[in-house]
Amino acid sequence: MWTRIASFHAAAVLALAASLLPVSAAAASADTPTRLVIGFAPGGALDIFARTLAEKLRVSLGTPVLVENRPGASARVALENVKRAAPDGRTVLISPAPPFTIFPLTYKRLSYDPDKDLIPVAYLADVPLVASASVNRPYRTMQEYIAWVKRHPDNGGVGLVTLGGTIHFGVLSLSQAIGVPLLPTAYRGAAMMLTDEIGGTLPLGIDAVAGQMELYRAGKIRFLGVTGSRRSALLPDVPTLAESGAPGFETASGWYSAFVPADTHPDTVAKLEKALLDAVKDRGVHEKMAALGMETNGQSGAALRKLIADQRAQWKPVIGASGFTAVD
Repeated sequence: MWTRIASFHAAAVLALAASLLPVSAAAASADTPTRLVIGFAPGGALDIFARTLAEKLRVSLGTPVLVENRPGASARVALENVKRAAPDGRTVLISPAPPFTIFPLTYKRLSYDPDKDLIPVAYLADVPLVASASVNRPYRTMQEYIAWVKRHPDNGGVGLVTLGGTIHFGVLSLSQAIGVPLLPTAYRGAAMMLTDEIGGTLPLGIDAVAGQMELYRAGKIRFLGVTGSRRSALLPDVPTLAESGAPGFETASGWYSAFVPADTHPDTVAKLEKALLDAVKDRGVHEKMAALGMETNGQSGAALRKLIADQRAQWKPVIGASGFTAVD
C-alpha cells in the first residue's frame, strides 16, 4: 500500500513539474510553427527566397514553417522581433548584411547589439551588384568610364538606391582612388535610376543584377563590372569592378543569412544550420534563386560570424573618413 501511495505521490510531483515548465520549452512541440522573419514586404526577392526555404524546411525539420513579413527601418523591425523571441529555434531571422556590418558603424545608437543579441546560424546567399550604363554612352568598359569621368569631373553622379550602404561607401572609395569627386545619388528604386540612366541624365548606376537583366538583354544598358572579389556565376563574362580598375567594391555585394535569438541551445542551432545549408545546396533552389539574381552558397554559422567581423573592419575606416551618420 505504501508503495502505491509513494508511486502516486511521485507521479503527482512529475505532473506538477511538467506544468511549471517554461513556455519556451512547451513551444518546441512538433506542432508549433517555425517562423522565418524577414524585414521586407511580400513579393520581393527575399520574400520568394524565404518561402522557397520554408518548403524545404517543412520536410527537414518536420514542423510547419511560416514566412512572416515585418518590413520597416531597413530590416531592423524584423531583427527586433527575433531578438525578443523565445530562444527555442522556432524563430529565425533571414537578414541582409547592413544591420550587422554597416549599421553598427553609421548609427550613433542601435536598439540591439549585433554581436550579442543574435546568433549567426548560416550564410545562405550572395546578391551580386553590377555597374551599368546606357548603351548610348561613349564608354563600353569600366576603364573607359574612369577615363571619361576624369575628363568630365562635373558628371560624377553615380546612381544607387540606398545611401549609407556598401555601394555608397564603395563609390566614395573609388572617388578617392581616382581623384574625381564622384557623387552617390540616391533613387527611390532601381526603375527610376535606370530610367535616368537610359535617358542620358545619369552616367553610371549600381544595383542588383536581377533588377537590370531585362534591360541588359534588351540591349538598353551595358554591364561594366560586378561587385565582389570574384566574377559572378550569373555574369561570368563581366569582370569584377576591381579587375576593371575600380577598387572599393570587393565586399560590396549583398548577402542573406540566418540568425536566431541569443541563448538558443547549441544543438538547436546546429540542427537549423544543417537544415538551412541542405536547403540552399538543393539544385532546384539554386536554379530558382539564380533567376532572381542570387547565388546560393551555404556556409556555416562560424564562417558567417567571421565574414561579419571582416566586413565591418573593412568598412570602418571608409565610413569614419566619410563622416556619414545615419538617421531614421
